[in-house]
This record gives sequence, C-alpha cells and structure tokens, in this order.
Amino acid sequence: MNNPPLVSVIIPTYNRVNIVGNAIKSILDQTYKNIEIIVVDDGSTDNTKALIDSFPMVKYLVKQNGGQASARNIGLKHAKGKYIASLDSDDLWEATFLTKMVEALEEHGLDFAFANWRQQNNNGNYSDFLSEYIYLSSHFPKKKNSWVHLSYKDLRKVYLTGCPSPSSSLLINSSVIKSGWNEKMNIADDWYLLLDIVLTKEAKVAFTTEKLWKKHVVSDNVFDGRDRLEVLKLLYVKDMSAMLKEFKYFLNTDEINTLQKKYVLDVMLTAKEVWTKEKSVKNALFYIFKAFIEHPIFSLQIILMISFGKIKSKNLKKTDVILE
Repeated sequence: MNNPPLVSVIIPTYNRVNIVGNAIKSILDQTYKNIEIIVVDDGSTDNTKALIDSFPMVKYLVKQNGGQASARNIGLKHAKGKYIASLDSDDLWEATFLTKMVEALEEHGLDFAFANWRQQNNNGNYSDFLSEYIYLSSHFPKKKNSWVHLSYKDLRKVYLTGCPSPSSSLLINSSVIKSGWNEKMNIADDWYLLLDIVLTKEAKVAFTTEKLWKKHVVSDNVFDGRDRLEVLKLLYVKDMSAMLKEFKYFLNTDEINTLQKKYVLDVMLTAKEVWTKEKSVKNALFYIFKAFIEHPIFSLQIILMISFGKIKSKNLKKTDVILE
C-alpha cells in the first residue's frame, strides 16, 4: 500500500502488568507498520510504568482511576492517526489484523469495520464468536473468511439489538468519532460510541468472518468477568435505559417499540435472576414495576412466557430471543 495511513492504537490498562506487555507485542508484530501505540494507565498501583518503559516506542499516559472509557478518551485526545483502534490489555491481535482492516476501510471508504474472534470459554478453550451471535446469523456467509458489507437498514437493526463488536475488534475512521466513549456507561461505552455513529449518519460498515484476534477472559473483565445478574443490572437495565433516552430522537416508531420490548424483557429477566439468586421479593418487584412502567402489556406477556418456560436467561452473552 502506497502512503499507508497512520493507525493510532489505544491500550487502556489498570493493574495488568503481567499481561499488558503481551498486548503491546501483538501490536509490534503486526504486518502493518505505520502505527502509534498509546498506553493509558488508569491509575495502576503495580509496576506498569516500569514495564512500559521497556517499550520506548510507546507513548505512556497516566491518569487517575476513572474506568476504561475515560482512559480511552484520554488516548483519543492524543491520537494522531486517520484510523483509531483500541486494544484491551488482555486481548491479542493476529499479525494481519491491522493490514486487513486498513485495506477494507481504504478500499470501500468504510466508517468502521470489525473482525471475528476466538472467544475464550470457562474451560480455557476458544469458540468462534460471531458465528454464534444470533443477530448476525442471517448475514453470516457460508464461505469462510469472508467480508460482509451491511446495508444501512441491517446495520441499524443489528446495533439496536446488541453490540457484536467490542473495542478490540474495531478499526474506526477518526473523522466519524464524535464524543468518544461514554464515561457514564457502566459497561456499554463501546456500544454507545458505535450507536452514536450508526444512528446519526448513513454509516458504511463491514465485518470479516475471519478470526483475527483472541479475547481472553479474566476476573476483572468489564463484561465477561461479571456474573449474569450483575451484567443484567448494569448493561441491560441501567445502560440500556440511558441509551434509550439518549438516542430516542434518532429512532423511528418501530425501532422505539422494539427497543422498549427488549428493555422490558431484560428487566423481567433481571427480576427473575434477583428472585433466583437473592430470594428477595422486594427487589424482584422493583424490577417488575420498572418493566410495567415502560410497557405494561408486553410486561404481562413476558411474565407469562417466563412462567411457561418459553424464555430462559441461561445465556445472556448470546441473547436467544429475537424481538420483531
């Protein structure tokens, strides 16, 4: 590629001196070389600084602890690249990740692109994540290692039902990033960032089914390190409610109705999990009341479906109910 554009890679990290070096090495091993690496230390109390000092090519920024979104935004302010990537400190890119992602964005003028990955399971094995993601199943090609270009209608539908592209999977054109990662989100800061792009312009987006990175699960993962009930409360209730209010003026009537139903479903599943785990009628009724306030008729339908076993919450990471 003649005159390859600069890619800025932001690595937010907090007390991960034992693994962040591996993430940096996976960037240095990229076949694409026009890269700047920005490590944002979110107030670590371990020996992170000493480790980063052994990588003189890395720009090292330190801030008070404030969460991954605030760390990414600090990195974004210092980034000079045409394209922005954010690699989590516990994840690893395959050597061709940036080459293939940059080629796709450059050739097709994409706003952002994302790649499939190997998802670490509790038993230590890895699975093919996107092939199992229900909201992309109708777009998944039979041919291996293919690129899929989503129509704008499909793009909106996919991102209004979930986020198939965590930050480590993404390469984004810096010109379409508005306010960055939302620091008020508990978990959904990357989902918010992408919705802000998808809902406010006719974005051009593609993804590859080729598995170009590895996602590791450790105890302090913002999403995968939490138990099911905590994810429900923080992501599917609090964050989802906030995003509904924030983006409602960009949605048509059908989209609002679908999101309201999804929110009600998630709140009801939270009530079910609260009762199962905490045995608290009071806390369970709190979530049921929230659901009825949002959509009383659908709330009643959900209660009946849960009662008869037609809806189960056993796998929240790959939602198994499609709402039309």
